[in-house]
Amino acid sequence: MEGREPKPDDATMKKPLLVINCIILSIGNCGGPLIARLYFIHGGNRVWFSSWLQSVGCPIILLLIACAYMYRSRTSESTSENKLFYMKPPLFIASAFIGILTGLDNYFYAYGLSRLPVSTSSLIIASELAFTAGFAFLLVKQKFSAYSINAVFLLTIGAGVLALHSSSDRPENESNREYVLGFLITIAASALYGFILPLVELTYKKANQEISYALVMEIQMVMCLFATGFCTVGMLVNNDFKVIGREAREFELGETKYYVVAISGAIIWQCFFLGGIGVIFCGSSLLSGIVIAVGLPVTEIVAVFLYDEKFEAEKGVALALSLWGFLSYFYGDIKRMRKTKAPPLTHMQSSVSLNRLQNTV
Repeated sequence: MEGREPKPDDATMKKPLLVINCIILSIGNCGGPLIARLYFIHGGNRVWFSSWLQSVGCPIILLLIACAYMYRSRTSESTSENKLFYMKPPLFIASAFIGILTGLDNYFYAYGLSRLPVSTSSLIIASELAFTAGFAFLLVKQKFSAYSINAVFLLTIGAGVLALHSSSDRPENESNREYVLGFLITIAASALYGFILPLVELTYKKANQEISYALVMEIQMVMCLFATGFCTVGMLVNNDFKVIGREAREFELGETKYYVVAISGAIIWQCFFLGGIGVIFCGSSLLSGIVIAVGLPVTEIVAVFLYDEKFEAEKGVALALSLWGFLSYFYGDIKRMRKTKAPPLTHMQSSVSLNRLQNTV
């Protein structure tokens, strides 16, 4: 059974929610990789710990769920809606499964960042849009317009342009084998997350209950808990918890900044995941992939200033193509919304139409 349609109040709130979630997603999309790379280039080398940080900040979502609960208790007359959590078991199981996949993807992504510069990993992750588009077509029957196809094409070409100088980014103290392995695992991370986004959208569509934004936050909470559990097992096996203290003392920026990097990374990664799942709720998995792809060149530009990475002409071209693709998608979406809003018939028009129908009969 497919999920119920949102209430009129939820529908009117989707536009501002979409804008807010796009902003939140962009913050996490740009800030998360930069902080994760900062950890690795200054002495951090625990890949499982870095992947664990991507989801361990999920208790922040409890504040949002509590706010939603207080809002429902004041505005809803139905006692069935005045619950802190109202996720049904099938939706919980689906969210848990997606959470485990997310934990695996977090590990892949963290491993790639430990081996590759931000510029190289970002251009590989940009291929995620192509994977998202393909899986969205297969899983949720995503309909493509000329504008959305153009956006996917431009953003993918932008990633290809960046790839022209990727081979020169290999760190000096890293072997060719380690670099290639990091490259391949980052591609796997891109493909897996490109599958996760449409899978979340499919979960919304097949849920046997009304999908509200409050329930979306509950889904994100369950996903992050299981992703954290997956990475916690990896940390226990790899003995990461035992060496965190020593690694903090040996961190090049100092012990205090080590924990600042870890905590701020955990918070910013929540912006990425919470914004991403919110954009899917208000828009689609394809839109979420497009917002992610648009932010990647911005991440590279910031990395140029923070980490002294080179800014070739190809990065400027990629940025222009990404912005063009982003605007193309939204222009097409605006035109589609205008077409779906047919002007209401006046009383005279409806009378004339009725008379014509009677004359025809």
